[in-house]
Amino acid sequence: MNKWLFLAGVNGAAAVLLGAFAAHGLAHRLPANALGAFNTAAHYHLIHALALGVAALAGRGRPGSRVNIAALLFWIGIVLFSGSLYVWALTGIHAVVFVTPVGGTALVAGWVALAVAAWKMEKT
Repeated sequence: MNKWLFLAGVNGAAAVLLGAFAAHGLAHRLPANALGAFNTAAHYHLIHALALGVAALAGRGRPGSRVNIAALLFWIGIVLFSGSLYVWALTGIHAVVFVTPVGGTALVAGWVALAVAAWKMEKT
């Protein structure tokens, strides 16, 4: 089983469920800024679940491929970026937002790693 593709599927489903939860369960329970942060988390979660899937598919048949680095960075970014925003929105614990930029950096690094992997694949 391709663990990254599995995680992409699980994260895609989770992002859709969390987005629906925000729209239907939290819309009238959270302040606007917290709801906005939760929606941002779900949006980035879904986009990067897809990116994780792309990395997984790009790495098929290439064990130890550079795309594994991209997939790992996307996964770390989802957990830290989206996870910290979910926690802040639901609990109000402000300290977790200090993790958000680290997650965002991991997401950007994942895209760069995916681009480098594609560049290197083209050369081989």
